[in-house]
Amino acid sequence: MKKNIEELKNIALNIRKDIIKMLTKSGSGHPGGSLSAVEVLTTLYFYEMNINPEQPRDLNRDRFVLSKGHAAPALYSTLARRGYFNVEELKSLRKIGSMLQGHPNMNDVLGIDMSTGSLGQGISAAVGMAIAGKIDKKDYRVYTLLGDGELEEGEVWEAAMAAGHYKLNNLTAFVDANGLQIDGTCEEVMSAYPIGDKFKAFKWHVIEVDGHSFEELIDAIEESKTIKDRPTMIVCKTVKGRGVSFMENEVGWHGSAPNIEQCEKALAELGGEE
Repeated sequence: MKKNIEELKNIALNIRKDIIKMLTKSGSGHPGGSLSAVEVLTTLYFYEMNINPEQPRDLNRDRFVLSKGHAAPALYSTLARRGYFNVEELKSLRKIGSMLQGHPNMNDVLGIDMSTGSLGQGISAAVGMAIAGKIDKKDYRVYTLLGDGELEEGEVWEAAMAAGHYKLNNLTAFVDANGLQIDGTCEEVMSAYPIGDKFKAFKWHVIEVDGHSFEELIDAIEESKTIKDRPTMIVCKTVKGRGVSFMENEVGWHGSAPNIEQCEKALAELGGEE
């Protein structure tokens, strides 16, 4: 199901609208890091991954783990638009009894391969999945997305060291490098930069891209599949709050939902309702 670039751009636009609308309705959540991750998720689910919504537990499917679990709104919209559940369900985000809670739960939502939320645990689970694929002699690939603030977690580097040691060429990770986290800039809080150099030291193949360019993301993924002796880290330079002018590069939008007026303004910037 490989969509062309224009189709991918249109899907990404609708995902951004979904994020704004569902967070406004829920009154809580994380818009900034959800909006910055849209192109990565769109590329994986609508261009790259071997998945089938009608067979969500197929043992041969590719796996994805949202290590930065607070970006769940972006993943939920992506899954809904890929056909895992009805888009109308997005309106129930964070409501009591809803399957769509603040962080992904694999027990409640088809298409989610790992429950995440505690930062650092997602990439650790992805490494385990990649090792399992090697042991079982399966051809599936494992993808995971981290935040740059998440790289402050020591568990990330234990997982990175294991992945390099075991030469997990079936694992491709992405870092959503938007430079901001809940308490300020990554540079101010606890900088993990330069990210690429660190992963190279842990025996990873590293590619740096514009995380909002479908062309660069696709090329990087294709390159990752040619690497035979190590995992790949794709460092994605992104903009927190991408697509909504008053949210872009504003740390305050890490975990604050828009109100009705802000929602209307954001949707107008994104081209209005579908």
